[in-house]
Amino acid sequence: MSKNNALESEQLTDPMYYILLSLLEERHGYAIMKFIEELTNGEVSMGPGTLYTLLKKLSKADWITLTSLDSDRTKVYQISEEGRNVLIREFKRRKHMVEEGARVLREAGYEE
Repeated sequence: MSKNNALESEQLTDPMYYILLSLLEERHGYAIMKFIEELTNGEVSMGPGTLYTLLKKLSKADWITLTSLDSDRTKVYQISEEGRNVLIREFKRRKHMVEEGARVLREAGYEE
């Protein structure tokens, strides 16, 4: 699925999911990258190219809003109401996938 299709279907890529999750509080780009890295214990690291491309797309989709632009041109973002709804639906979808996978693995004799 391409990133554009992800926006249309509201089925998020992992980087989009983490960005929206990080923007439940206002953050600027570097703070978003640090939040994601800390949240995932370093398993997910997002570079500035990926981050700023996705911030533009999420902003264009009205899932995030630019809340301020500091004098040093630092842009601060926060999730919008629509973005929050998308994030919650995606969280539930992913949780359901994990629960289904755990059940199937358990039934197949694999430990969780």
